[in-house]
Amino acid sequence: MQVQPYLYFDGRTEEALKFYEAKLGAKIEVMMRFSDAPPGAMSGEGCPGGVPPPGEKVMHANFRIGETQIMASDGMCGGHAEFKGISMTITVAEEAEAERLFAAIASDGGKVTMPMTKTFFAGRFGMAADKFGVSWMVLGGQPK
Repeated sequence: MQVQPYLYFDGRTEEALKFYEAKLGAKIEVMMRFSDAPPGAMSGEGCPGGVPPPGEKVMHANFRIGETQIMASDGMCGGHAEFKGISMTITVAEEAEAERLFAAIASDGGKVTMPMTKTFFAGRFGMAADKFGVSWMVLGGQPK
């Protein structure tokens, strides 16, 4: 069994994938746009206002960060993505790599919610929300 996160960026998926590719070394494995759906498949039924999302937006994407596959979509493209009650976690062996990843996540408009620090459970630990509002916890190294 696998449990994989599926993130809805509400219209900013392509931007998010490029950010994760540049900052975290993500590998985009699949990206399907709404325009890739068969004719008639996106009738707008069930969509807000009965209008399907714009064809150039991302209907579904799979990307990989390290060994973890993450899925993503623009959803209904309302522009108000919310990531509440969940946090992505990155664990690496080295403290320096944890520091680098943490800085990358918090860059370009991200927000540090707990600065990197030494803890009883990891050499380095910190929490930040990236510029899309996704919360991340980053751990690295062994406690000393």
